[in-house]
Amino acid sequence: MASNPPGQCCTQGVKHEGQATGEMKTIGGYETYVAYPKSKSTDKAVLILTDVIGHRFVNAQLIADQFAANGYFVAMPDLFAGDPMPLNPPAGFDFAKWMAAGHTVEHVDPVVDAVVKDLRGGHGVKKLGAVGYCFGAKYVARFLKRGLLDAGYMAHPSFVDEAELEAIEGPLSIAAAETDQIFPTPKRRLSEDILFKKAVPWQINLYSDTVHGFAVRADLTQPRAKWAKEQAFLQAVHWFDEHLKE
Repeated sequence: MASNPPGQCCTQGVKHEGQATGEMKTIGGYETYVAYPKSKSTDKAVLILTDVIGHRFVNAQLIADQFAANGYFVAMPDLFAGDPMPLNPPAGFDFAKWMAAGHTVEHVDPVVDAVVKDLRGGHGVKKLGAVGYCFGAKYVARFLKRGLLDAGYMAHPSFVDEAELEAIEGPLSIAAAETDQIFPTPKRRLSEDILFKKAVPWQINLYSDTVHGFAVRADLTQPRAKWAKEQAFLQAVHWFDEHLKE
């Protein structure tokens, strides 16, 4: 594994203040949160593959709106068939049981595949990047192939297999937390070793004083956490600005 399986840290964090401005649509047959840039153009798009808290989580929706404000058409589908995990679940919540109940590769792959095909075939998307937070990172790696995704970004990735990382065919940027049981230092260095051998552009940024989930669920009352979250977002924007150019 290039990162470890998800754990309880994948559900911990802080709900952010703000009013999402996007809308729900059906893309590829799945409920999807969408946000349009000021131009309303769909030429360049970002597909957000969420953490386990899902596409209706306001933190994720606010991030989608921020990508739209930076000029991208954004689609963020429901990866969990209406069954996301709650933020900060009660003690004893069985993460493994939840994962096994319809949230494995054979269930999620078809969602991502259908949405990617609809974005390209039905929405006029010419350049498509994907963002994967935690759970979603695995599917960025799996779909970072020619004709599917043009560029990828992942933050604090979970359960990405070595073979999946080795098989990517496009540019990949990773935002890593200093303290992360899911993507610890040995896994990060293993990922670097794999990427060193790839003939694609890649980047790994490590953020101090951060924990798993910081790019989505950081405590914004803490200045260092707030700064790291904002910088991780800008990392993604700059990556796509470079690699989704016409």
